[in-house]
Amino acid sequence: MRNSENDPLLIDLDEETSAPSPSEAPVISDLPEGRAMQAATTLAARSRSILGAWFWRLLLALLAFFTSLAAWEAITALLNRAPVLGLVATGLLASFMVVCLLISIREIAALSRLAKVETLQGEAARILSEEDVEGARRYMERLGKFYAGRAETAWGRDRMAQQSDEIFDAKTGLSVVEDALLAPLDAEAARVVEAATRQVATVTALVPLALADVIAALTANVRMIRRIAEIYGGRAGTFGAWRLMRAVAAHLVATGAVAVGDDLLGSLGGGHVLGKLSRRFGEGMVNGALTARVGVAAMEVCRPMPFVAAEKPKVTGLLRRAVTGLFDAPT
Repeated sequence: MRNSENDPLLIDLDEETSAPSPSEAPVISDLPEGRAMQAATTLAARSRSILGAWFWRLLLALLAFFTSLAAWEAITALLNRAPVLGLVATGLLASFMVVCLLISIREIAALSRLAKVETLQGEAARILSEEDVEGARRYMERLGKFYAGRAETAWGRDRMAQQSDEIFDAKTGLSVVEDALLAPLDAEAARVVEAATRQVATVTALVPLALADVIAALTANVRMIRRIAEIYGGRAGTFGAWRLMRAVAAHLVATGAVAVGDDLLGSLGGGHVLGKLSRRFGEGMVNGALTARVGVAAMEVCRPMPFVAAEKPKVTGLLRRAVTGLFDAPT
């Protein structure tokens, strides 16, 4: 209030009322979150209920039964009316069944190969924990046989065989395996991760459709995991690749590694790069970084032994090599 026209206007405030502090204002974050990769990984890691699993099994069984019955009736009718056409239909059906059988055999062999890799992983972990020198020598021999059919591993297998008698502790033996045999495979797997990281980052940045980038991220990650398994000798088929994807995704979701955290933003330059790019490009960078995380986890899952002396690939290095020149900030 004021006493005259020349006096300043004063407004009385209640003692309990105070102006809000800037520190109390809600935090508005406009940083990219990598929603496509988080959605794809969560989708892959989602556990199926027993009831849902039996629903799909019975549905597929019913479809197969009635399809087979319809095919049998159609072929029988053709044989009665037109024997030549009936024989042609019978041959086509028999050929289709043979192809399905071969695919099933290939998938079973792929799952068996993945089971061997899991066995080798468990054996390597036991050797390290028990410091079993003789076990390390046997492991070197067993791993040499595992890769016996691959010409690119011949030099590493020969080197392991030469140094086998010189091993006097378990860790040294497994280190020789890493240096002689697994180092080239690690490098090749890292290149696969970089390629998938680049692909996911590019699709996220250039494709404006939300569902499209989720599908692209899921497809690229499944293909990446399958290729990594093949590099390490897993030879994952269609079902094996999906099984590995679920295992990797479940591990990432359980540990929270699929979420965007300070370490991920640090790998992107502490947010400095994100500040220079549009939000869509920033989403591409974060999705690419999350893909690199999935790739590193896939290497750990598919590798026949844990990282001992060799350094595990870092998301920072993979991301930088993958997107160098791809999202350069404008000058």
